[in-house]
Amino acid sequence: MKPSHLLFVMLLSLSLAACSGKEATTTAAGEEEAEHGEVREEKVSLTAEQIKEAGIGVAQAGPASIRERLSLYGVIAPNAERMRDVAARFPGVIRSVSKRVGDSVKQGEVLATVESNESLQTYSVVAPLAGVVTVRNANPGEQTSDEPLFTVADLSTVWVELSLFPRDLPKVRVGQGVRVRSSDTNATAQGKVTYVAPFGTSSNQTLNARVLLDNADRKWAPGLYVTADVTLSSSAVPVAVANEALQTFEGKTVVFAQSEDSFAPVPVQLGRNDGEFSEVKGGIDAGARYATRNSFILKAELGKGEAEHED
Repeated sequence: MKPSHLLFVMLLSLSLAACSGKEATTTAAGEEEAEHGEVREEKVSLTAEQIKEAGIGVAQAGPASIRERLSLYGVIAPNAERMRDVAARFPGVIRSVSKRVGDSVKQGEVLATVESNESLQTYSVVAPLAGVVTVRNANPGEQTSDEPLFTVADLSTVWVELSLFPRDLPKVRVGQGVRVRSSDTNATAQGKVTYVAPFGTSSNQTLNARVLLDNADRKWAPGLYVTADVTLSSSAVPVAVANEALQTFEGKTVVFAQSEDSFAPVPVQLGRNDGEFSEVKGGIDAGARYATRNSFILKAELGKGEAEHED
């Protein structure tokens, strides 16, 4: 079990001890498993406060779209259509520089001042758009040249540059939905394919596909490696549950169904699945409430109760 998972179990145990008058109980109906290997009738009783303290999520089983996806690898890049090089208007000597790489700037904000070689007048070099300074080639006392003094990038949107193998080219089209995931930060976002290159790269025999991603909260930093799931098709199913809800208990795949103030493991028969949802063909009906996030805590509590019973 991961350290974070152990922490959640400890938090639940503390919560059970702290809540006066109501303790979480694990009950077992019968000492033996029912015929045909069915899961014993066990449950974990929790108050609403304990559910909140343990961080257990609850959802309702119901219709969902199961998507066929193609997973691709990529990297976050600045939106090149929202980048500007800033050069000196007239040759001269740089007198002051007010911004560094990484600084945020507003449109029209002064980046530096330059004294013209011809007029000896000082003029301001300003940001052509709001964004972040990504390149600086200017220091006080230096002579300007043909090289841009600054590059400013508007990072409110970014590109996801994806590597597409030739065999997958017929599957990917402009306009398809894409879910972008970062394994480092666990961040996710939705975007769309905006471009598919008409020719490949000889060095690695791949083509480039591009996704435009909203980045108003600046959580997608250029240079970050990501995985992107391109939605190829979508099929509606009448009943589905979140994949994070699925647990293995007594050799069966179960979800923890909620009934009043308790959760009980219910075996389910699954059909199609994608990275988020699994189709349910039997076990629970549409409308049933079940544990999603941190459902492993409920499994751990049942395991604890079984160990105590054996002792």
